[in-house]
Amino acid sequence: MIYTKEIRNITIAFFDFFLPRFCVSCSAKLNLDEDIICNNCLTKIEIATQARLTHEYQKKFKDHNLISDFFSLYVFEKDKELQHAIHALKYNNKFRVGVVLGKLLGAKLSKERFNWQIDLIIPIPLHQLKKAERGYNQSYYIAKGINSILQKTINENVVRRIRYTQSQTTMNISERKENISGAFKIRNIDKVKNKNILLVDDVITTGATISECGIILKNAGANNIYAASIAIAD
Repeated sequence: MIYTKEIRNITIAFFDFFLPRFCVSCSAKLNLDEDIICNNCLTKIEIATQARLTHEYQKKFKDHNLISDFFSLYVFEKDKELQHAIHALKYNNKFRVGVVLGKLLGAKLSKERFNWQIDLIIPIPLHQLKKAERGYNQSYYIAKGINSILQKTINENVVRRIRYTQSQTTMNISERKENISGAFKIRNIDKVKNKNILLVDDVITTGATISECGIILKNAGANNIYAASIAIAD
């Protein structure tokens, strides 16, 4: 009897012969058991330890009393494997990077944050002009990957980005807070009222964007607000 996994491997091997798959980070040819990112690159990405997550939560969120908890898979390092993968997701239409990394994130959340009791998953929205320019919201694909594990409801329309904001890459904490202030609006309060909500982003740096979303969600009557990302950055 041929099992589903064997059928999948045969199918991948067949297509790989004609259209080989390559790692989005190092461009090495992928093996049958690899998806989007090769195992060699994955092992080089620094994992965010619980000690690191606790430190980052206290630094970014604790004083605001908005975000109940957060989780990130990895530590973002400039010009290294994870940045290459996230760059491919955000700028090269590699949607599956988000889904694959989202699945890894979802698996960790199901084991290490199962007490969150999530009702609704909300990807951090892009402004409509930026979304039109890029063609998609990368956080939505991460949310899809998470949801394939958690099996919750995703709503990418309940929070709207009403103000176009400049790139925050080179901004300090105070500049990021000022840049993102007033940038979001709730479209339907009933969708978030009394709900435990998971906000999803690709990289959490200062936490300003997550916190700004947390403000409007709390004002709309949300219960607990949590955040998850592929990576945490300094």
